Amino acid sequence: MQAELKKSVQILQDSKLLLYPTDTVWGIGCDATNADAIQKIYHLKQRDDSKALICLVSSIEMLKYYVENVPAAAIDIILKNTTKPTTIIYEANTKLAHNLMAEDRTVAIRVCQTDFCQQLIKEFGKPIISTSANISGSPTPQNYNQIQPEILKGVDYVVNLQKSKKNAQPSQILKIDKFGQIHVIRP
Repeated sequence: MQAELKKSVQILQDSKLLLYPTDTVWGIGCDATNADAIQKIYHLKQRDDSKALICLVSSIEMLKYYVENVPAAAIDIILKNTTKPTTIIYEANTKLAHNLMAEDRTVAIRVCQTDFCQQLIKEFGKPIISTSANISGSPTPQNYNQIQPEILKGVDYVVNLQKSKKNAQPSQILKIDKFGQIHVIRP
C-alpha cells in the first residue's frame, strides 16, 4: 500500500486525476484546493460545473479548517455514524477551490474512514475530491469492472487496490440548516 500512497500523492501534487477506492464507490479525485484540477474532473465526467462535487477530509480538525462553521450536530453524526458513510453540506470558506462549491457557497464534505483514504489525505495534507467514477447521467459503478473505458482512459493514475471488492452505495448526504435541523438530501 505504501507504493500506491506515494504514487497517488504525487499525482495529486501534480494537479492530475486519480481513480481510487473510497469508503463507498470508486471515485475520481484531485486536489480540492486546485480549481484547474477540479475543472478536469468536470470535463472528464461531462458534468455541468454548476453541480458541486464531494470532497473528503481525514479528520474533524481538517474539516474545521476548510468549513466556515461546523455545527455540533454534524460532529455528533460523524462520531456516532460508523455504519453508513455520510457526507454533510456546510458553508465553505475561501480555502477550497471556487468551482468545488455550490452557487450558495456550500460544500459537501465527508470524513473518510478507510485506511487508504485516511493515509492518502494525511500524506497529501489537503482535502481531495471524491466523485463517482462515471460519466454524468450514467449509473454509478458498483465495482472496478463496471467503470466506463472513457473514465479509465481519462484519469492519470488508477490505484491498484481493491479492484475485486464490491463497493457499497454512494454516501448519504445531509444538510444541517442554521436552526440545527437535519435535512436528508440523499438517503
